[in-house]
Amino acid sequence: MKTESGSEKIRVKMPNTKVNEMFAIVQAILGGRRVTVLCADGETRMARIPGKMRRRQWVRDGDLIIVWPWDFQDSKADVKHRYNKTQALYLSRKGVLPDAVDVFGLNIEADDFDDEDGLFSNVQDSAAQVEEKEEAPEEEKSEAPKEEISEDEEDEDDDDDEINDLFG
Repeated sequence: MKTESGSEKIRVKMPNTKVNEMFAIVQAILGGRRVTVLCADGETRMARIPGKMRRRQWVRDGDLIIVWPWDFQDSKADVKHRYNKTQALYLSRKGVLPDAVDVFGLNIEADDFDDEDGLFSNVQDSAAQVEEKEEAPEEEKSEAPKEEISEDEEDEDDDDDEINDLFG
């Protein structure tokens, strides 16, 4: 589906928290349709891949999935859905994933970038001053070695310039 702006909409299945479904990351494939997962609540569980997912959606290490912990045995769960990489990146960018399962680390919130108190304005000014200080000594260093460079080394530098002209 395309939106009016021309970009594609990404439809993503979300876990149903009413029935205790949650996000999880696959840590290890155990075999026999079983995987070890790290759930959003911080617990490690053994999850079972159902038969209808077994050949259609392959679950690999590091995949983002939805699991449904068992009511009678909390250390085990059933795999309900597997996200592909595009969907997982989308969820990470939107900030939907909890920190425990945000593998991509793209959880961006608007509060992180607000500088209402002006705390970071001094940091940018001091960074500019540091760059100016670093530039001055480099000029002095670059002048002294130029006198000692032989003709052979100058030819090698010309080759580098030609390569940079081709790609830069």
